[in-house]
Amino acid sequence: MNSHNDTRLKETTDSVALADDYCCLVVWNDDVNTFEWVIQALVEICGHTEEQAEQCAIIIDSRGKYAVKEDCYETLKPMCDAITDRGINATIEEIARS
Repeated sequence: MNSHNDTRLKETTDSVALADDYCCLVVWNDDVNTFEWVIQALVEICGHTEEQAEQCAIIIDSRGKYAVKEDCYETLKPMCDAITDRGINATIEEIARS
């Protein structure tokens, strides 16, 4: 019986760990969206300054993608959805723990 309780505790602990995992919001380059559109999205959705958003857009264009924000999944998910709703490719990736 004790092992059943241990399993339930592990599942609960794993769920809490997932909720606390630090993630990054990655915006991907494409040939459709303009710099201005991406910059506007980063300012309005992620709270970037114009300068930060412009720097992110340049990096996205040159590298193909860029992690524009880091936070917990629950914070980044609505931002990711709002960016993709604007037609900009974005994903959330878990940051590896050391």
